[in-house]
Amino acid sequence: MTTKTHAPMDQFSSDKGELMIAGKTVSQVVQITGQTPCYVYDKSVIKANVDRLRHYFPDISLHYAMKANPYAPLLCYLSDLVDGLDVASGMELGLALSTSTDAHNISFAGPGKSIKELTMALASGITINVESKTELKRIAELSEKLDCNASIAMRLNPDFELKSSGMKMGGGAQQFGIDVEQFSDLLELLQHPNLELRGLHIFTGSQNLRPESIISAHNNIFALVARLIEQYDIKLTHINIGGGFGIPYFPGDTPLELEPIAENLKKLRQEYSDYLNNCEIILELGRYLVGNAGVYLCEVTDIKISRGKQFLITNGGLHHHLAASGNFGQVIRKNYPLAVATKMDATELETVDVVGPLCTPLDILGSNMNLPKAEVGDIIAVYQSGAYGFSASPRDFLSHPHPTQLLL
Repeated sequence: MTTKTHAPMDQFSSDKGELMIAGKTVSQVVQITGQTPCYVYDKSVIKANVDRLRHYFPDISLHYAMKANPYAPLLCYLSDLVDGLDVASGMELGLALSTSTDAHNISFAGPGKSIKELTMALASGITINVESKTELKRIAELSEKLDCNASIAMRLNPDFELKSSGMKMGGGAQQFGIDVEQFSDLLELLQHPNLELRGLHIFTGSQNLRPESIISAHNNIFALVARLIEQYDIKLTHINIGGGFGIPYFPGDTPLELEPIAENLKKLRQEYSDYLNNCEIILELGRYLVGNAGVYLCEVTDIKISRGKQFLITNGGLHHHLAASGNFGQVIRKNYPLAVATKMDATELETVDVVGPLCTPLDILGSNMNLPKAEVGDIIAVYQSGAYGFSASPRDFLSHPHPTQLLL
């Protein structure tokens, strides 16, 4: 049986045995950050991701889902490369409004927006993705109170799901969006003079590496939109088809093929052109834009052998990188791609567990991994760490020091 391996992390190079990030060795990077652990993000990799998407989807708007990584320097850099931003909280909205992005191109999603957050959204003029009939009522009432118009898009929970996705966020019973069969119940309320229906938002799942699954979802989305337009004579300026584009994290994963997805979207836009009427089509992506641009660096602080198993103990772990520990949505734990970043040219390998300093057996960064023979002081790199890393981790757990972040 062939052993599955990680996809090559060829977005980065090495020099004289050290991993290079943004043209600097990890030793230089650590000198700049002043410490390990740290997260480092490479601007050139982010730019390459955007360029790849622009090549395959030239007529489609790209929006960045800030929930993937809201680090302010990264956000400011990326906001100049994409067409819009999607936020999931009032704090993210504040960050988004501080970038170069026009409020017209910022959307706010989430099933539990507070009155304070809805007020912020209305006052700033962004688009609110409405998740329930009661939320729509609250928006209408607030718009009267504030004497303003409300730009809205209806987030729909479709009657289909994205197959093979890491997290299903559409189809079946969901806390997200309005069941499509309930859309007719909203028509009277949508006639409110302060409500401006701009679009539809249909997001079915995340972290998908199978183009045929994404193509199937897109086919269903366009058919659903056409059905609603025909049935209810609604006028739309945009359709947000979500994202779901995955990146290779685990052994056996391969990079997502964009070409068949792009070809199918081009065909769908032609097929449904009479319904779309030059409607803006939005791809909303998070991890695909930033995930492979980030590396989490931590330092080997001790090496021990317990009943024949070797452990590399580091100063980083699940409190900084919950996803890499396997405790952020994984059912069966699988390893992220790791490297001994200060021994990139070494050929002598050993099987080790890479663990953190916490008093819990869940604090694992890598199990049974074949890595170059490491020493205390070596730097461990966890690749694919640009999304759902720093901001998605319980950094105060057991009161250990926080990691730093750096954009290069």
